[in-house]
Amino acid sequence: MDAPEESVNTVQISDFWDPLYDSFDVDLIMKVLAHTLFSPFFTFFVPIFYIFHGAGLTDAVVVVPALFNLSLCAFWFLKWYSRLYRNQGSLLFGPPRLDWGDELVVITGGSSGIGELVANTLAVRHVCVVVLDVNPIITENNNITYYKCDVSKWEDVERVSKQVVEELGHPTMLINNAGVVQGKPILDLSPEDVQQTFSVNTLAHFWTLKAFLPEMIKNGKGHIVNVSSVAGMVGMARLTDYGASKAALVSLHESLRYELDHVYNARGVRTTLLITGHIMTPLFSSVRHPKSLFYKFFFPSMAPVDVAKNIIAALDEQHSRVLYMPFYAHFVPLLHIMPSYIRDLAQWLTQCDYSMKDFVKVSGRRPEEGPAPVVPTLRGKSD
Repeated sequence: MDAPEESVNTVQISDFWDPLYDSFDVDLIMKVLAHTLFSPFFTFFVPIFYIFHGAGLTDAVVVVPALFNLSLCAFWFLKWYSRLYRNQGSLLFGPPRLDWGDELVVITGGSSGIGELVANTLAVRHVCVVVLDVNPIITENNNITYYKCDVSKWEDVERVSKQVVEELGHPTMLINNAGVVQGKPILDLSPEDVQQTFSVNTLAHFWTLKAFLPEMIKNGKGHIVNVSSVAGMVGMARLTDYGASKAALVSLHESLRYELDHVYNARGVRTTLLITGHIMTPLFSSVRHPKSLFYKFFFPSMAPVDVAKNIIAALDEQHSRVLYMPFYAHFVPLLHIMPSYIRDLAQWLTQCDYSMKDFVKVSGRRPEEGPAPVVPTLRGKSD
């Protein structure tokens, strides 16, 4: 979501870092519960503990925890089997360990934000990384090769893709990370605004897929990562164009998965969709969030490094899947089937219809828009 393709080099992620966002929140609680109260391994010992203290096998203190443990086992098994089914996996054997030395990873919008973090992290692992961006990436890693490319234009993508193949070989992984946001009400959007949003956020994915997917299909393996947003699953004021462009990625991801399965017979080409909330990158640096502890606890903003780690972990697991970040993102799709008053309550609690009220576009500014203005940091604006 927050991964600008056309970045502003003078803006650093550290400028927007606020320690308050790296604190106690619902995501931390759920991580702890997943390894304790909702862990089949942990809860297995609860009824055994009572048996060792003299309780009978039919006593409630033994039966209830035992049933709870069986329910957890069934839940986690079905969840895991669902992923194995999607990825033609085995219950007994995992996929072969990924040899990163054989991979060539293309990252769009990789000169700043999440893309830059992923590129540098993979380069440290001695992975060959290709960054496509209109601005050069500033890095000391020799494993990163930069190509100036406006991924919103098919001519640019076609030209650069041929250059990449000639110089480095065929990419095995593609991270469609580029993005731009205007932050305007629909009637204030100029034709150029709308064109840029859909060209960068949506059409660029089609161009990179057309350029790099054929060889993956031919080899029967590869991995495509598409970065979407919760804004693509639920409407928000001043994000009509952005939300629509990200919603298109959700449909693109699903259709691509079934085309790979049933049209191209390339089940080994993995597809990962990342649906995120607010990430602390320059793209959304001037977003205003409620200051209440309630909001910070249930709707935390994410550090870019956490998102980058999840992208790399998804590539490492070699599984097709949908990743929701943070925890509340799992429930966003349910809003469509909720009564209208529940939906409006959710909009009011998150204040999402007002967060873009004073938004200032920093990343992806077109020449006619002039240089990026000085934007207050998240510390003073959104805490």
